[in-house]
Amino acid sequence: GSVIEIKTDLVELDVTVNDQNNVAVMNLKKEDFSVFEDKVKQTIENVSREEVPVSFGMVIDTSGSMRSKLQTVSDAAVSLIKQMRVDDEAFVASFKAEPELVQDFTADRRELEEAINELYTSGGTALLDAIIATADYAQEKGKRRRKALVVISDGLEKNSSVKEKEVMEAIKEDEVQVYLVGFIDEEMEEKSLFGKSPAKKAKDLLSRIADDSGGKTYFPKDISEIPAIAAQIAKDLRTQYVVSYYPTN
Repeated sequence: GSVIEIKTDLVELDVTVNDQNNVAVMNLKKEDFSVFEDKVKQTIENVSREEVPVSFGMVIDTSGSMRSKLQTVSDAAVSLIKQMRVDDEAFVASFKAEPELVQDFTADRRELEEAINELYTSGGTALLDAIIATADYAQEKGKRRRKALVVISDGLEKNSSVKEKEVMEAIKEDEVQVYLVGFIDEEMEEKSLFGKSPAKKAKDLLSRIADDSGGKTYFPKDISEIPAIAAQIAKDLRTQYVVSYYPTN
């Protein structure tokens, strides 16, 4: 009647591999990967590339600066919801001066689409606060191992109480990948008197956050690009390599 406990410390890393043209590289094998922990090379047990269910959040900028783009943004979000598979789950959050949970985790696409279609714009932009709050929520409430945020914004950060460094730490701690779709106004591209244009600052901020989390950024110029971007994000989320190993430490 005695019980023997054996701790299994299998670590599973979700890995995306892209070439210099940012195109996903397929058909890699175990021998193509090396994993180091504390500078010590680990023995990889297995490398697989399979479609897995995802817990993800649609995090939508509804600040005043997005007023003219809200319909475009809503269409983008609905387009991604339509890509959901049976085992996926998603939530909808919006952010102005503060983040707000509009629809909690559900697999019901109709509920998610209704939540998106009820969004309205007002107030300031607390982008960084929203990423931290929704990453924490995804980690705490998401039922799937792979978790992600899809953040749609113009990137004009103004009102957050946290700094970029804190955001980077939070998304690593929560193990959440961040995909950012940035609608950046062309008229903001002109350089300001004191350095980078607002558009360049916005693009740089969104890109740094996405890259650091293992996600990607997209900057569509036209609404017609949205379905392809949604399909790419959905495929990216599901078909990453899973590299598994037992740490020597």
